[in-house]
Amino acid sequence: MASHIACILWWLHQRTWRFAELRRQMPGITEKMLTQQLRELEADGIVERRVYPTVPPKVEYSLTEYGRSLKRALTAICDWGKCHMERNGAVPALSDTMARRKKGGAASPR
Repeated sequence: MASHIACILWWLHQRTWRFAELRRQMPGITEKMLTQQLRELEADGIVERRVYPTVPPKVEYSLTEYGRSLKRALTAICDWGKCHMERNGAVPALSDTMARRKKGGAASPR
């Protein structure tokens, strides 16, 4: 299943993450699923897994140069997702939020 791959790539495009930090960013994913999907992305050359020889072992995940080439696609998917959420009423439309701010409404920035 590749259901969480876009989310994993989005977070990794932000910065390098340790496994536990990355998992905390995605509360809906199990440890097993995150491990499987990171391994798939590593096998595809999209994600780099760096292990430091410490006790306990420190493992960090980041995008490879090839993985960073997905930035434009990730941004487009994120933009589409925002529009989809607005369309379905999951979040107020950006234009509605901006109009309330101009009127002095209680819309708070996220």
